[in-house]
Amino acid sequence: MTISTASSHLTHDELSATPELVADCREVVSSLRLERVVKAVSQEAPSIRFEDYPREVVKNEIRVSAAAARIANALHLHMD
Repeated sequence: MTISTASSHLTHDELSATPELVADCREVVSSLRLERVVKAVSQEAPSIRFEDYPREVVKNEIRVSAAAARIANALHLHMD
């Protein structure tokens, strides 16, 4: 049994050549894009029918604190 030391076994010695690593990365990215395309194509198209959408859309309420209102008034922005 031999004991490995830091100088006798370097991690970078196990790495492949740079062009091979680049090719591996490109393959992974390509397969991930392909998975997204397959998922998008397999989904049903969104409806274009008028009755499938709400007629009244609730608007978000914006709350202005007293401090923000004072600053706006001091800058003559007049947030009423």
